[in-house]
Formats: sequence, structure tokens, C-alpha cells
Amino acid sequence: MQVTIEHLNWRGEGVGDGQNFRNVLTGETVDNATGQVLQSSPERIEPFCRYYVKCGGCQLQHWQQVPYQTWKRNLITAALEKRRINFPVGDIIDAHGAGRRRVSLHVRREGGAVLAGFMAARSHDLIDIDQCPILVPALQNATDIARKLGNKLGVCDVALTAADNGLDVSIKAERKIADEQIPRLATLAGELNLARLNINGNMVATRAVPVVSIGKALVQVPPGSFLQATKAGEEALANLVLASLGKSRSVADLFCGVGPFAFRIAERAKVIAVDSDKPAIASLAQAARLTTGLKPLRADVRDLMREPLVANELKEFDAVVFDPPRAGAEAQARQLAKSIVKTVVAVSCDPASFARDAEILVSGGYKLKSLIAVDQFKWTSHVEIVGSFSR
Repeated sequence: MQVTIEHLNWRGEGVGDGQNFRNVLTGETVDNATGQVLQSSPERIEPFCRYYVKCGGCQLQHWQQVPYQTWKRNLITAALEKRRINFPVGDIIDAHGAGRRRVSLHVRREGGAVLAGFMAARSHDLIDIDQCPILVPALQNATDIARKLGNKLGVCDVALTAADNGLDVSIKAERKIADEQIPRLATLAGELNLARLNINGNMVATRAVPVVSIGKALVQVPPGSFLQATKAGEEALANLVLASLGKSRSVADLFCGVGPFAFRIAERAKVIAVDSDKPAIASLAQAARLTTGLKPLRADVRDLMREPLVANELKEFDAVVFDPPRAGAEAQARQLAKSIVKTVVAVSCDPASFARDAEILVSGGYKLKSLIAVDQFKWTSHVEIVGSFSR
């Protein structure tokens, strides 16, 4: 039976006859049983990755860039319209840059072989890969590193981050690491030229504390700490935030992480940076003390999901920036809606939670002034959003 694809859903899957299909485009005819494309769209292109069809990492390498970008912008527009907000999304910013600077790989054993890669789409089957072409050059041997570590550790998940001074590796291993293994693993970390190796929360080796440059600051990255997926993505988001802040002189940076916005804002305004991640805040505070040429920058630990800054606390700020996890910042948005803060800049990685928080702000008297999409998770259904609101 043949099925015509009616549209792509928010996951980038084609929908036709009530079913979902991967690696298809709107208007294409596919075989109902196999998902094989029988009649292609003129927008289809050849994927550049040889693992693409099986790998569950990317979803949209087979689509021309212009319609692909339009679709991503429409994801945001549709989410806002559900909240009765009609606002145009500016041209999407391609922020892939040199590639992803962090990756998480699964490592498993099959027979006598150690496999490393990504899971197949909708499956727990591991796709063993040699290289992932969307990663930065420093991570092009990531799967080889993961296999060598997995050969010693067995079943594990290996997270690698390309810091400015080397690779930071954090591993979740299925079995506990015996004390006598640690010296051998530390030696292996040296042979693999890793800056740092952390296994199950235990520091095994530190040749150099991983650092990243953020504006004028050089920040030590805690193990497993969040960084934007690409350096270009971080810079694009930060530039949009700075443009939205204008001449604000006192800014709260909420859900600040290690400070990708805070340090850049502090070059022109007083900043209070807040996050629940204690190691991230400690790193931010340390870097702030060591960096010259900044306005006062204070770092506080606080769970903003449970204890948002209330309207009375917000009085001292000209502007507030928030960049929460995927779930959004509903509690904080409700406090902002009650505040007198003139400018709010909302950064989000999820159109639905962004639209909900935007609705709260608009209902509280804010006006949406600008809306830009940033594509640092290129060839996937994920999209970053920066919205500027003012009273």
C-alpha cells in the first residue's frame, strides 16, 4: 500500500494515513510496509553522513536548507499561535559553526567486539560508527576513545566535551570501578591525551582542568557541566541577548550555568547570575574574581524552579535574562509578570515551553519586541529561541 506524506510533525517525522515515517518529506509517496520512498520530493537531497539512515542522531540531513529552515521557524510560530500570540520569527541563524563540541556515546560489547556510537531511531540497537561528521575536529576520534575506555570498563556511556585545552570525559559505567583499576585507567587517560577523566562521579585523572573562554573570562568547566552545543551557537545567542539588553545597567542572568551570558553582559552592566548548579556557580564566581575589565558580577546558588526571584527582589534590575532547561521557567515568568522590570530576554530550546512563558509575560503587560531562531542543533528538530520583551 502506498501512502502520501501530508506533513512533518515536530519531531521531523512524516505523517501519512495516521502513521509516522522517518527520512521522508511532505508530498512524497512511501511504501506503507517498509517506509521506502517511491516518489521523491524535489526538496530531497543526499545525506552527507553514511550512517544517517540508521543512526537516530540527525533527522533532517535529506532536506534542502531553505525549506528546512522555514519548517523550524514554523515550529515556533505554531507553538505561539496555540497561545494566541501572533509574531513573525526572524531569519534563522545557522550556528553550526565548526561543529558540536560535546557528544554522548553509548558503548556496548557484542561478541568479542567493543562498539561505540548512537542508538538507532526508536530502538535500543547500537549503531557502531567510526566518525560523526557533525562534531568539531577535536572530537573526530571520539568513538575510538570511547571504545578504548569501554574495553576496560564494559558497558558504559561516555560524554566528551572539547574544551579549549583538551578533552573532558565523564563516564557512567554499569559496573563499579575497583580501586586497583584506577591507576591503569589514569594511565590510559594519559595515553589518550585526555585533559580529565571522571568515572561514576569519581575523578580518575586530571592532566589539566578543562577551561573554556567566555568573553574576557577563562572558566574552569566542572565535570558534566552544561555548555551550548556549539561555540557558534553560544556566541549567536549571547549576541542576541546583548542586543536586546541595550543600555540596561543592572541585569539578572537566571539559569546562568557557567556564565555564557553573564560574563559578556558584565563588560557593560552590573550582573547577578543565579543557578541551582553549585559547581557551575563556583566556577563562574572563581572566573569572575580572576577576570579584569568587568562590572560587578555576583554569582548565587538558588533553585529558580522552586524559589524564583519574586517581584520585590526584581525591583533592582533594569533587565532580566533567563535561559532555563527544556521545561521552561513558568514559576519565574509568573514573578516577572508581576514585576516592574523593563526588559526581559527569554532564551529557550523548546518552542512549547517558550510559548507558555511568553503568554505569561504578555498577560502580565509585556510586549514581545523581537523573536529570533538559532540553529545550533542542525539537521535535527531542535531549535533555540531568543525573545525580547519590554514594558
